[in-house]
Amino acid sequence: AADLALLRIEPDGDDLPFLNLGDSDGVEIGDIVLAIGNPFGVGQTTTMGIVSALARTGVGITEVGSFIQTDASINPGNSGGALVDMNGNLIGINTAIFSRSGTSAGIGFAIPANFVANTLRALEVGGGTVVRPWLGITGESLTKQMANVLELDGNGGFLVDEVYDPSPSFDAGIETGDVILNLNSTEILSTDEMRYAVANSLVGDQMVASVFRDGEIFEVMLDMTAPPEVPAREETQLT
Repeated sequence: AADLALLRIEPDGDDLPFLNLGDSDGVEIGDIVLAIGNPFGVGQTTTMGIVSALARTGVGITEVGSFIQTDASINPGNSGGALVDMNGNLIGINTAIFSRSGTSAGIGFAIPANFVANTLRALEVGGGTVVRPWLGITGESLTKQMANVLELDGNGGFLVDEVYDPSPSFDAGIETGDVILNLNSTEILSTDEMRYAVANSLVGDQMVASVFRDGEIFEVMLDMTAPPEVPAREETQLT
């Protein structure tokens, strides 16, 4: 789940104002940002802060995510509001806060605009349903101890435990025991980063993976496909 909803508006012929989607990959720590929302229902509010951190994962918001962290005040009612840069571009959508009191503690999280754009494209490709691709593997984050055993230099990676047949990984020749170091030149340091990189691609895309095996690093091409419906899902009509 991406914690996003797409709303359809019928403007009756009127032109609606809109924000341009910015490139959230170009955001840097220290950038000044504005958080827009309706905290506690008091009315539209704008708060200012900076980008405190990038690519926050494992924060318990969603299963898949790599969030922009900001100290701009975000309170209940800000979720779904815009996180805007100084050029007026949307760089994120406010989604959650870390707080012991339920009010802003200066640790807020926003879904990056590039992931929002990817979700919109996935809706188009899926005909109104978000279909995320899969790699067809299971695994775990590579620890320093594991890296030492494998005689692998680096800060991390994704250690493959199992490869499903058929799957994009099986077709690309990935094997149990391989370590995936990056996808499309994006360094993979943990399982969370692996999940996000895959979720941020589209069915039909191709991804280049750098793989470590037996002391050597090589590249493979992955053809991203939708996960198979095996067994087929059971649909239940609620009345």
